[in-house]
Amino acid sequence: MRVAIINLEGMFTGDLAAPWRDDAGLLLEEGRITALGTPDAATLEACDVVVDAAGAIAAPGLIDSHVHITFGDYTPRQRTVGFLESYVHGGVTTAISASEVHVPGRPRDPAGVMALAMAAEACFRSYRPGGMRVLAGSVILEPGLAAEDFTRMRAAGVRLAKAGFGDFATPFDYAAPMGWARAAGMITTMHTGGSSIPGSAGIWAEHVLAADPHVSFHVNGGPVAMPEPGFARLVEEGRMALQICTAGNLRTALLTARLLAGAGQLERLLVATDTPTGSGVMPLGMLYTITHLASLGGMAPEIAFACATGNNARVYGLCSGILAPGRDADVILLDAAAGGAMGDARAAIANGDIPAVAAVLAAGVPCFVGRSRNTPAPTRAVRVAQCRLLRDFA
Repeated sequence: MRVAIINLEGMFTGDLAAPWRDDAGLLLEEGRITALGTPDAATLEACDVVVDAAGAIAAPGLIDSHVHITFGDYTPRQRTVGFLESYVHGGVTTAISASEVHVPGRPRDPAGVMALAMAAEACFRSYRPGGMRVLAGSVILEPGLAAEDFTRMRAAGVRLAKAGFGDFATPFDYAAPMGWARAAGMITTMHTGGSSIPGSAGIWAEHVLAADPHVSFHVNGGPVAMPEPGFARLVEEGRMALQICTAGNLRTALLTARLLAGAGQLERLLVATDTPTGSGVMPLGMLYTITHLASLGGMAPEIAFACATGNNARVYGLCSGILAPGRDADVILLDAAAGGAMGDARAAIANGDIPAVAAVLAAGVPCFVGRSRNTPAPTRAVRVAQCRLLRDFA
């Protein structure tokens, strides 16, 4: 499928090095971005779909790097069907599993946790709820796993390993299996903060530094934050990415962003939601945290978007997250919400207002064009201007 987006005000690129571009168009072909800028008349005529952005802003699809996937588009924690498809209407085009810990009766033995991770990974290889890409299958580290188990899981497709819910005597005991997971080529993640579910324990800065994961999960608390001195320690002594989540402590989320900015290390800041949990299903969670960073933390909206897109993509090795030729064509269109005080999405986010999601395209295919069912209507009339397909993207 060939899709063109025209009449943009500009774009949040998702790239910290150049977070804003003035380009007025995008060309998407066979699931990839092929060109920035307005296509010529002949190219537009040959497109299957042309979306008129009417002055809205383009951005990479949001990458929520902390979603508690189970199986299918269902969360047992909140007994909700269709939550992932609903997240697409919040601009999320990729969800990354924070482990399948919410599966009822989840196993705790080595064979069981391996089987759970491999099954989840396999189930989401081609299943895209609402068009969303899901990176599932995160093995929950338990005593008894051996180095060769991680090699076997990686060969089967499992890319993620999670520390925080295993039956270890102390959190320091995660260091060895985390090292085995890294050696096998997995991305390692670690619960950070107070206890979140029965069986979990508080994990603080000293534990995270000892295990040295790729990502310190919900460093601002999931939902309870670690002791205050730990934040500076992780910034100054660690190298791992620090993930802040909507379902955590807002004050320490802003503290984390401020410390990383002061250290010149904003590339380590990741935005996620940590949902569905006791905090519920939050389709607009990513947008809320972005607006908090911009309106309360003083961060430029385009920088906040890069932390929710390109930064996540780099840490997790994804081809999405940045608007550039050759990247996955996961694109959203944003506008100021109708009736709001600001004239465009950039100003609205800086003001603390949730932007209207006017369109979402995943892998180059429109999921919807016009308005999201989870945000107010956009100020501008974003529409399909040309369509050669027997499909309605309204």
